[in-house]
Amino acid sequence: MPEGAGTGLWAAFARDLRAGPAGLDRAARRAFHLALLALAAPGLPLGALYLLSGPAPFPAAAAWGLGGLGLAFGLVALRLARRAARDVQAGPPGRALLAAAMQAASAPAVAFLLGCAALNQPLAWGLCWGASAALYGLARAQLPAYARAAGRDRTP
Repeated sequence: MPEGAGTGLWAAFARDLRAGPAGLDRAARRAFHLALLALAAPGLPLGALYLLSGPAPFPAAAAWGLGGLGLAFGLVALRLARRAARDVQAGPPGRALLAAAMQAASAPAVAFLLGCAALNQPLAWGLCWGASAALYGLARAQLPAYARAAGRDRTP
């Protein structure tokens, strides 16, 4: 492996964290998408393996419950992410921002993973993945607010 290979991402993070408000926004998006990928990527192969095992179907009420559970867990994760962005004890703005962005990524990831566990039930995975898409949009829209909250009343 050549010297410095793999450091481009971390150098970009460091550059963005020092680049002011616009850089904090970019760093938040990078952290959010990387955390989402790391959390959700295992879901499809594991869901496919579970699907191959021939799981028993469950009732429609359970599918709606699973979708609601994914949405509820996602909203709690977004609330915790907002709290992490405003944590004045977290240290430099970059630390609070990255923590908030990674926590926000768990919101759509949880609903996505629940959908992957229910690949044998079209209603259940549709509801879970729909909740995941809505949570993704909500979390992505909140990233600039996290950057502003993390940068307020702090020195880098």
